[in-house]
Amino acid sequence: MSNPKKMSLETSSLFQLTATRLKLTLREPEAMFWIFAFPILLALGLGIAFRNRPADVLPVGATTPQLTQALAADKGLNATKMDESAGTHALAVGTILLLAEQRGDGVVYRYDNTNPDARTARMIADRAIEVAAGRKDVVTAENELIHETGSRYIDFLIPGLLGMNLMGSAMWGLGFSIVEGRQKKLLKRMVASPMPRWQYLAGYLLSRLVMLVIEVVVFLGFARLVFGVPFRGPLWQLALLCVLVSLVFSALGLLVASRATTIETVSGLMNLVMLPMWILSGGFFSASRFPAILQPFVRALPLTAAIDAMRGNMLQGVQLSQLMLQVGILLAWFAVPFAVSLRIFRWR
Repeated sequence: MSNPKKMSLETSSLFQLTATRLKLTLREPEAMFWIFAFPILLALGLGIAFRNRPADVLPVGATTPQLTQALAADKGLNATKMDESAGTHALAVGTILLLAEQRGDGVVYRYDNTNPDARTARMIADRAIEVAAGRKDVVTAENELIHETGSRYIDFLIPGLLGMNLMGSAMWGLGFSIVEGRQKKLLKRMVASPMPRWQYLAGYLLSRLVMLVIEVVVFLGFARLVFGVPFRGPLWQLALLCVLVSLVFSALGLLVASRATTIETVSGLMNLVMLPMWILSGGFFSASRFPAILQPFVRALPLTAAIDAMRGNMLQGVQLSQLMLQVGILLAWFAVPFAVSLRIFRWR
């Protein structure tokens, strides 16, 4: 039969450890900045930079008055007359995207075909010159413009920033604090106390989950109010995904900190683990841009699975039952690092 006094002691120690971790986190201005201010400032800056705006007017050049007049007739082009020498220099320094030259009865377009804006300028310029020469459209076409939330860059960006923020705050919040405690001999003292060892680690995880609620609500609330980012999937499923993602990276943080004895060591290990995911996992652009040979590795990364799942929920309204591949990857990344870290964890 269990001892009520002993159970009360264990519950109390777990509560005190969790509350202590929360208080220590809240008292660190640097932690508050990286958890709350940094993702909001990054979202604000990138949201403004990549906001929806009218189509750009592309600068081009032409070597004859007739070509210049034909190009200037299109609203998408800003045409300037210049000779071949001036045009070549303007192309080299990026003042213009394209130079149209009259050669015999035809037109030669000089531009950099690796530049997307230059390719666009080539198509618009050719259309403008053909129209000026009398070409008639065989099929009448009309434009019907739409600006739907969910298809903007900021909509794509927010789940990526959320995933990276959950990764950084979980790994640094857990790993850095454990190594600091080991360095200051606090872990050694904890082992000598009557507290069960599992409660010490559980206290970190519970305090992390409390902070998780605050940071997710603040960040997603900002994204909704300022940018109108949609939430098309069930919110409770998004909350469940956030909890799972936080646990995954807490487990990775625990693994990285299991044997590290100095702040410098754990900092290097944290960067080694997180940097590939910052680059490869599609936080700022689609992970599908990487070569096919890298895709199995990219898709197996926990941050890739986390971002894909949250984008599916928020932007496409995908149900959790349709995200089993991503959830399975996340569960594996939670179970294996957590089990290994418990076996190799060093208290002294």
